[in-house]
Amino acid sequence: MPPKAKVTKDMIIDAAFEVARESGVENINARTVAKKLNCSTQPVMYHFETIEELKKAKYLMNIKEPQEGIMLGIGLNYIRFAIEEPKLFRLLFQSGFATENSLLEMIDSEELIPILSVMQEAMEMSIEQTKKVFLTIALFAHGYASIIANNLLEYDEELIASHLEQTYKGAVLAAQEDI
Repeated sequence: MPPKAKVTKDMIIDAAFEVARESGVENINARTVAKKLNCSTQPVMYHFETIEELKKAKYLMNIKEPQEGIMLGIGLNYIRFAIEEPKLFRLLFQSGFATENSLLEMIDSEELIPILSVMQEAMEMSIEQTKKVFLTIALFAHGYASIIANNLLEYDEELIASHLEQTYKGAVLAAQEDI
């Protein structure tokens, strides 16, 4: 049995978050992450072929568990990410950095199937109706997150949750009319 790796992928992602918080996303590179971990750059490059992969993984691995219904939870988590990591949010979702996965492309991606399946079951709708509801909430949450990440609105979770809930109900009704 080979020896257990001393520097894991999760450790690298956590170190990249620390670098981003302390000195900005633009300073994430193999050297700064390795320095945080007190190791060489080899483990970093072993787990991530490019730093862009590491930056994306850093965001994807840090999503909190949804609460109070899957769509409300996903929407609030997305908005919280914009609050907690505004520089990273702007890099990933407003700079063109992640252009290979637009929202319209993402709705049909394999990575979204588990979320859509849970939503579909909970809402008792077809997959196409579920995709319409998801897209509506995603666009609404992105609008709020973008405005907040750019310091144009203060975060009021109760108000935003209420707006997300109203948008969700409206999206469900609209999707049901499309039967």
